Amino acid sequence: MKITVVGTGYVGLVTGTCFAEVGIDVTCVDIDKKKIKDLQHGIIPIYEPGLEAMVKRNVAKERLHFSTDLISSLQGCEVVFGAVGTPPDEDGSADLQYVLDVAREVGRNMDDYLLIVTKSTVPVGTAKIIREAIQEELDKRGADIPFDVASNPEFLKEGAAIDDFLKPDRIVIGLESERAEEIMRKLYKPFTLNGHPVIFMDTPSAEMTKYAANAMLATRISFMNDIANLCERIGADVQMVRKGIGSDPRIGPKFIYPGIGYGGSCFPKDVKALIKTSEEYGYKLRVLQSVEDVNEDQKEILFQKAFDYFDGNLENKTIAMWGLSFKPQTDDMREAPSLVLINSFLKAGSRIQAYDPVAIKEAKRILGDKITYVTDPYEALNNADCLLLVTEWKEFRIPDFQQMKALLKNPVIFDGRNIYEEKELQDAGFEYFCIGSNNPQSFEK
Repeated sequence: MKITVVGTGYVGLVTGTCFAEVGIDVTCVDIDKKKIKDLQHGIIPIYEPGLEAMVKRNVAKERLHFSTDLISSLQGCEVVFGAVGTPPDEDGSADLQYVLDVAREVGRNMDDYLLIVTKSTVPVGTAKIIREAIQEELDKRGADIPFDVASNPEFLKEGAAIDDFLKPDRIVIGLESERAEEIMRKLYKPFTLNGHPVIFMDTPSAEMTKYAANAMLATRISFMNDIANLCERIGADVQMVRKGIGSDPRIGPKFIYPGIGYGGSCFPKDVKALIKTSEEYGYKLRVLQSVEDVNEDQKEILFQKAFDYFDGNLENKTIAMWGLSFKPQTDDMREAPSLVLINSFLKAGSRIQAYDPVAIKEAKRILGDKITYVTDPYEALNNADCLLLVTEWKEFRIPDFQQMKALLKNPVIFDGRNIYEEKELQDAGFEYFCIGSNNPQSFEK
């Protein structure tokens, strides 16, 4: 079986590589010549555990290929996966420019039946637009070639994408014909041998499922952050509250950890896009609008705690920052809380000394020389006025607190991920501020 994956970003590269891993002949296509050349030489553009080794293995076995030529990649191809970007427009709606470019290129060059599958996260109704774009190109050619359009949204977690693809908890597929269903069943059979469910539905429902899933997870995060902020004010401990409600099987423990807000390539973009879609249909998603508002405010919470601690004077303060990526196990900094915090501290006249295990290169691309980058977490603490824990990388979990105390100008930690024990830090001589604690230090210096 031969398939083509258009787009070698996070979703496209993981999708193509995992299909190749089970023996399918895969060509990943991208217009970025440098990226394709790098991939052909085993240079991976993103950090994802296990991905580099899998790419190199499948390239060596000649099951995984990289090309800038979509036209030649269509020869003998049965399925084309569209995994190009859908960046948000200024109004929050998803930009379908690249999705439709792929559809038109396919329509201009296909010479036999094709199943065109959308992997990109797209608004409800996009499958219909793709079908119309392909048909328009076929009509221009006077070509009567059958094709199908399907929606197969991804549910990959950055940092665990390989496992998520190879061992999915569910596979959602929206389609229009029995022929398309037969092809998709065959394609996903290697991933369903252990009973993982494939859920077939119509294409609008599949498109909506992706947005609704991410919106629900974002809602849980913002809800818990809202509760955490209230806990601080009324003297409750959000960690106890979280355990109490998480033990209810109707709620469960996942995605109810308080912190400094969600980021990444999915939740912020998808929440905005769903809000915009609802507006276009004359309906206001009131809960989801609040979810976004809470999240934007939450990204500033550590800045506000530091601002209060230093009595509003952050000028010439040196801020040590541990973690830059929006979550562990990735170098992705899209919509990362670290960027909001850095911007706020710089505006206040502070200096930033930052460490991250894998995201330094990406941070330099985004921020340039606005902050100082270090290659060791303890180096970031040298003569710093405080430490901000921004990303909960495993290497930060049990640090040498005595060494930290000796390096910091002031033994103060603002923990944005609640990974430390409050009493342990206080016994070690630190002033400790986290999210949603009834610690009186949260209210007064």
